[in-house]
Amino acid sequence: MEIAAIVSIALSNGGGEPPNWPDFVGIVLLLFVNSTISFIEERNAGNAVKALQASLAPEAKVKHNGEWKVLEASDLVPGDIINLKLGDVVPADGRVIAVHGQLLMDQAALTGESLPVKKEVGDEILSGVVCKQGEAQAIVIGTGKYSFMGKTIGLVGSQDDTAHLQRVMGRIGMFCICWIAVFIIAQILVMYVGFRYEYRRGMNNLIVALVGGVPTAMPTVLTVTLALGARQLSKQKAIVTHVSVVEELAAVTILCSDKTGTLTLNKLVIDRQTLKQYSDIEPDDIIHYAAMASRTEHQDAIDACITEAFGDIKKIREGIEELHFKPFNPIDKRTAITYRTISDGKVHRISKGMSRIILELCTRDKTEELIEQLQNDVNEFAERGLRSLAVAIEDVPSGDVDGIGNGFKLIGLLPIYDPSRNDTKETIDRAIELGVKVKMVTGDQLAIAKETGRRLGIGDNMFLSKVLKDGPPQGSVYQDIDDLILHADGFAGVYPEHKYEIVERLQNMGHMIAMTGDGVNDAPALKKANVGIAVADASDAARSAADIVLTEPGLSVVIEAILSARKIFQCMRNYSVYTSSMTVHLLVGYSVLLFAFQFDFPSFMLLVLTLLNNATMMTISKDRVDPSPYPTRWLLSDVFVHASVYGIYSAILTVTFFIIIIKTSFFQDKFGVEKIQYRSLDGPNPGWNDPVLNSIIYLQSSVMSQALIFITRSRTFFFLDRPSFMLIFAFTIAQIIATVIAVYANWGFASVTGCGWTWAGIVWIWNIIWFFPFDLIKSALAAYFEPKKKLVSEEILQSQPSTPEQRIRRKHMIAAQKESSSSVQRRSSTSSDERNSTVEDSIVEAVGKYFSPHTNHLSTPQYQRRSLARRLAGKNDNFCGVSTDPDDLKRFSSVQTRHASKLLKAREKRFEDRATSF
Repeated sequence: MEIAAIVSIALSNGGGEPPNWPDFVGIVLLLFVNSTISFIEERNAGNAVKALQASLAPEAKVKHNGEWKVLEASDLVPGDIINLKLGDVVPADGRVIAVHGQLLMDQAALTGESLPVKKEVGDEILSGVVCKQGEAQAIVIGTGKYSFMGKTIGLVGSQDDTAHLQRVMGRIGMFCICWIAVFIIAQILVMYVGFRYEYRRGMNNLIVALVGGVPTAMPTVLTVTLALGARQLSKQKAIVTHVSVVEELAAVTILCSDKTGTLTLNKLVIDRQTLKQYSDIEPDDIIHYAAMASRTEHQDAIDACITEAFGDIKKIREGIEELHFKPFNPIDKRTAITYRTISDGKVHRISKGMSRIILELCTRDKTEELIEQLQNDVNEFAERGLRSLAVAIEDVPSGDVDGIGNGFKLIGLLPIYDPSRNDTKETIDRAIELGVKVKMVTGDQLAIAKETGRRLGIGDNMFLSKVLKDGPPQGSVYQDIDDLILHADGFAGVYPEHKYEIVERLQNMGHMIAMTGDGVNDAPALKKANVGIAVADASDAARSAADIVLTEPGLSVVIEAILSARKIFQCMRNYSVYTSSMTVHLLVGYSVLLFAFQFDFPSFMLLVLTLLNNATMMTISKDRVDPSPYPTRWLLSDVFVHASVYGIYSAILTVTFFIIIIKTSFFQDKFGVEKIQYRSLDGPNPGWNDPVLNSIIYLQSSVMSQALIFITRSRTFFFLDRPSFMLIFAFTIAQIIATVIAVYANWGFASVTGCGWTWAGIVWIWNIIWFFPFDLIKSALAAYFEPKKKLVSEEILQSQPSTPEQRIRRKHMIAAQKESSSSVQRRSSTSSDERNSTVEDSIVEAVGKYFSPHTNHLSTPQYQRRSLARRLAGKNDNFCGVSTDPDDLKRFSSVQTRHASKLLKAREKRFEDRATSF
């Protein structure tokens, strides 16, 4: 557009005429409007990010000149003395120089460990850990990039921050430039070599080609769309650090997640369902005994989980008198309480701790069977990633606090684990339904990772991080490390460099990766991932490396973000097809009219057309669209082919309409309009250049060009997918203005004269009649491109965890996607390979058919469209107009899964001799 402005003011002189000031002013105004809107929206989106970053500045209590002061952590230097107390986050690497009480530090943000670690004088503490117990003073030994946190972030170095969207926009722009270049060269040759045009007349036509071909509003519309998407995410408690990540989130195919604090709560709880009893004492009473042997104040993680499992902490020691309490220490590895019951005055003793230690204490009812049973239970817990805590009791007949008891008796074994968040299971289910594979990448033990994976439905096909170096285990089905990483459900015992390598290898395989995390150890992978997501209460390192920062606990907002991103992506894709189609339409249509009839369309009227189009297209960012049921990424061949076909068809309509006007008397005979006058070749501008004809062609191009957006925005018939009110309103206002201009304008400087209402009515009738075939063209193109769009999704879904329920849901989704991508392009989903499928596939297909009436809507283009009347009534308040019913999604991921499992088991009995287990 800048070139067009220069041409209009500097190169259009000649023939005794002044520079083309109207065109110059119009082009500058168009550029100014686009730039202003883009700047405002980008600034608004960035304000939320700045506000978040301002709230993240950590502080530290520092001793300066003998006085304690509070400073920002960024002002610390090596040698400073800092004070740490309960709840403080260590602001820099340091060495403990004084301790008051037992000092316990929570290193979950660094190592993923759930239990705090004891620190003593001389021990090193790292930035990012949290003081859980005691108070200490430390001397700073490392800050900034020289701290552990800084070195961890430095693992990723500087990443290529060129947004994927910018590269896509560049390719779409190059597509338009190629069309412009071809037709400008052709116009120069035809006008100056063939027609011998005067210099000024030829330059005016070149301005038309430049103005009509350049997608001036594309950066603005896409920026506004992304900015509004970022603003919508902020309302959902997710702050984006740069708006282009919204587009990348729509294409995510694999979600890598840390376990501690992300999938789980990072706190310990007792698993009541697997608690082991070794006497007739009830499970609730065993927990009560363990709670009595726990601290009720200044608790560690173990005591806290036990007292919470009991309930009301005030009732734990109700009715007893504490005589002596022995706290936990690393040597004895147990706690004990001696108490007297107030009701009868008898003295009892309870001890809880490590199973081996407690078993050694036990002397009463201790048999070989009990010893073997306890060992088996401990091993079972260990295999499942559960920590074991044994509980034993004894009576003290003497009633003396130091008296000898009658012998400890083992009464129970408590399984302790780090539970998942309340919404994590549902979040993972929804991610799988959306075609996003979930992998757990954690620093915890392999057994714990597998148990967590089983509980959450991720799967237990997990490996230790050493396989990244050693390769696939011997005898495994994986061909190489890439194959293992792709199909593994997760990895355990990983360090930052391992997470980084996993993300990098998956990216090299062509996947778009999202990584969630909260600790310092997540920062490298967060930075490397296409979309890094820092969950609530994440460390400063994780937040600084992430693209999205969640401001409330839970992962449900991640799924909402993916859905919103796919809506935004669909809006951007729709506009890209539309604006590219306009380039082809105007270049081909006006060039053919120029070559065939020496028709010089006024460049100023094209500016008016472009300005009205751009104003209307600004509303597309708030249009209601259907999110794709699978990951969406730019398939530029799809965009370019659609744009070329739509553009050429539109150009044919314009040229055909022009020919009917000048070569026939059809409109004169049917509607009584006047014949368009032909200027002889002897005039100053030979050819068909009547001012009334200019107004007619302007109106025809304006109406058809803007109406095209209703074709590109929907996947099915345009009238089945109601657009947003804002888009309809903007289109209506723009076309009223365009029609009034065409009817009444008498602008000599623009070579237009009002055509009257009769011609305006003819134009509208013509465009309406020939608008409907666009849907047939769209259906034909969709039949070719939709399978390509689904290919990646099917590969991802088929590589999901291999639990029976998920395999049923997975294959059913794929079948549903193949069967019904839209009502206008229904194709058979049965191939020869499927007809020869295994018994396993037959069972799954039967399950899919059983639930097909209830779940097809989740993967069709009419996603959750209840009825045409409901959609036309606009009963939808969701952003971008998508009706995504959480209850339907929940029902799909739970109720149907259970029913499908039951049906599968029933059919397995019938095929027991032929089918292996799922």
